[in-house]
Formats: sequence, structure tokens, C-alpha cells
Amino acid sequence: MIWQTLIDVAIALATFGAFVIASVTANFSGVLLDLDFFYPLFMSYVWIAGGAYYYFHWERHEPGPEVPPDIPSPAPLVSILVPCHNEGGNVDETIGGLITQNYPNFEIIAINDGSSDNTGTALDALLPRFPNLRVIHFASNQGKAMGLCMGALVARGEYLVCIDGDAVLHPNATAHLVKHFIHGPRVGAVTGNPRVRTRSTLLGRVQVGEFSSIVGLIKRSQRIYGNIFTVSGVVVAFRRSALHMAGYWNLNMVTEDIDVSWALELKHWAIRYEPSALCWIMMPETFRGLWSQRMRWSQGGAEVLLKYFNRIWVWRHRRMWLVILEYIISVLWAYSLMLSVVLWALGKIYAMSEGLNVPSIFPPAFWGLVLAGSYMLQSAVASVIESRYERGFWRSLFWVIWYPTAFWALSCVTSLFAFPKALFKRRGIRAVWKSPDRGYRSYAKG
Repeated sequence: MIWQTLIDVAIALATFGAFVIASVTANFSGVLLDLDFFYPLFMSYVWIAGGAYYYFHWERHEPGPEVPPDIPSPAPLVSILVPCHNEGGNVDETIGGLITQNYPNFEIIAINDGSSDNTGTALDALLPRFPNLRVIHFASNQGKAMGLCMGALVARGEYLVCIDGDAVLHPNATAHLVKHFIHGPRVGAVTGNPRVRTRSTLLGRVQVGEFSSIVGLIKRSQRIYGNIFTVSGVVVAFRRSALHMAGYWNLNMVTEDIDVSWALELKHWAIRYEPSALCWIMMPETFRGLWSQRMRWSQGGAEVLLKYFNRIWVWRHRRMWLVILEYIISVLWAYSLMLSVVLWALGKIYAMSEGLNVPSIFPPAFWGLVLAGSYMLQSAVASVIESRYERGFWRSLFWVIWYPTAFWALSCVTSLFAFPKALFKRRGIRAVWKSPDRGYRSYAKG
């Protein structure tokens, strides 16, 4: 009797499964197009709602970046780590900016990671001028993760602030980062607010939109509905004890910042976002440089997902589920969009069945207006929030409203190439420095 019942159940499930498969196949192209269109639209409103909630719940009550927070006396020692590779033309500005930090107790540790230019000489020349600066030299290129690990080993502070060798930190940024550790014993890391300063080309200007209407809103939203996917490697602070528990930075991951974020969160350390911790950064202003950077970011996200996938689906890690699910759907969306384009192109050559026919890869006029209006609303919300961090931000609004379209297109293409690259990557290969495109050096700051 029990075997007959099991057979009946199996037949029922198989029938239901066949029905579902037949239904999906009959309108396969419709399913693809719905995912292609509605996923970006849905996420736009998730980011708008999350960013607005974060702003009204926390952000608007804060004094802003120009007012340093109250730090108890005596202030805890902070170690500022600056890994450098071929940054000879930038270290004077970067270290000089750190000296102006409005924080009473800090040291600076610069790590020259096997630079082939004059980075080592330039750093050594700064030592007589800045007594709280220490310099570490590597004989060969060991990678950013190794540089950070070495800096953490020799650091004396419990709190570590990490910035890139071409970044300029706001004078109050360190204090804004450290306040979270003082008032939050479970805070393991705090990610800051990168601001693009390379704006001499169209690519540079539209990236202003990415770090405001996209990145800023995403971090605010993720702080609301789960955990932050990753800290910003260009400006972030860590609690040393949390880093030790997480195993520090992985030497083999192409994006050490994403990996250490997940490692911390799997150890139940919280990651927070501090928009008042401003850091002015250089971004690529050529298509080749931008492509290389975004490929690395996409590959890093895929590597981390593959590494930790089997460990996150337990109840104690439930706060990570929505963020992970969002990332997985974004990868599926990229392949869905690619398949839609392929089916559309094939339809121009062959007579496709109704279920596989994609008449157009562009949304109907009404839905196109809905999508464009949503992007404009997203940009408007971002401009209202971000205006307190950058004077004259409204002047970039023309470029900001176009970036969501470029963002989704770039995310799609890089995901297509990066995920297989991460899947078939040889394990145990050290991730080392490659000098990036840093723009054309014509920038606005402040």
C-alpha cells in the first residue's frame, strides 16, 4: 500500500512538473523579457525605498561630514593603512591628507608593495616631515591583501582605517568611522563614502552617478534589509579583533574587500555604512580601464559566492540571505538578457516558434517611459540625499540620470564573462597588483 501511495505521489509530481515546464516553454521568451525588464525596475524602487528609509531613520539626524563626532578621551589609537603600488605621483597628496585628520591619536603605515616607480623613494622622503608615519617595503609585488595583512601585523591600534594610495581622506573621516566601533561592540567594519574626483571625460562624469544614485543607495538599502554585500576597499575601517577572528584578508581573491566582508559577517560581525566618512578617489576614464576594473569586481563577487555558498544557508546566517539572493538573481538576469538578445537575433534569420520568438529587445513605449521615470526618480532621491556631502552636486544631475542604463548594461556584460572566469579559476593563485587607469587627473574636489 505504501509503495502504491509513493508511486501515485511521484506520478502526480511528475505530471505537475511537466505542466510547469510546458507552460514555461510555451512562453519562454515572455518569461525572459519579464525578468529582463522587471528586475531592474524592482531593484530601482528597492534602492529608492531603502535609501529614503535610511536617510530619515538615521542619516538626517547626523550633523554631516564637516562636524567631527564626539570621541571619548583618551581617544583610542587608530592605525591608518595605505597599501601602495606604483603610486609615486600620488603618495605625497594622500599622506599629506592623512596628516590633517581631525583625530587626536593615530599612526600612518604605508606599505610599498614592490613598486617599479619611485613610490618607495617618495614615501621615504616623507618620513622626516611626518613623525607618525612608518613605511614598509616589499622587494616584489605581493598584492594588496598581503600589504594590508603586513600593515595589520605591525599596527599598534585596535582600529584600522584602510585607504588606497591614490585616495584623499576627508579630515573628519577617521573620527566618523571610529565612532561606530566605540558605540557598537558588535561592529566589525565600517565602510565609508567614496566620491569620484576624476571628471574630465564623459566616463568620469557618469561615474559620479554610480557612486551616488547606485552605490550609495545600495549600501543604505542593504543596511536596512540585511547585511552589506561588501565594504568599499578604497575607504574602510576594521576592528582588529574582528579581522583576527575572520582570518584577515585572503591572498588569493581578486577582490579582497568582498571576501573579508563575507568572512566577517559569517562570524556575526556587523558592517555599517558611514556616509559622512568622505574619501575622494580616482576612477578609470577610458573604456579599457573601466572594463578591466568592472571585470575584476564581477569576478571577485563570483569567487566569493562560490567560496561561501555552502556555508550561508543555515538559520544563523539568515541576515545574509536577501543580499545573496539579490546577487544570484542579478547573475541570472545577465544571462537572461543575453539569451533574449540571442533569440531576437536568431528571429531575424530563422522562423522561431511562438514560445521562443523575441520580437523586440526594447520595452514598449509605455514601459520604457516607466523605466526612464524610475531612473529619474532614483537619481532625484540620490541627489537630495547626496547634496549634503558634495556642494553643487545638482550640476552633475544631467550625467547622473543616464548612469543607471549604463550601469545595468555594464553589469550584464561583465557578469557574463566574469562568472565562468571565477568558476574555472585555478585555486591558490596569488592575486597581485595591476596598475589601474586613474583618469586624466583633471578633477573637482569639495
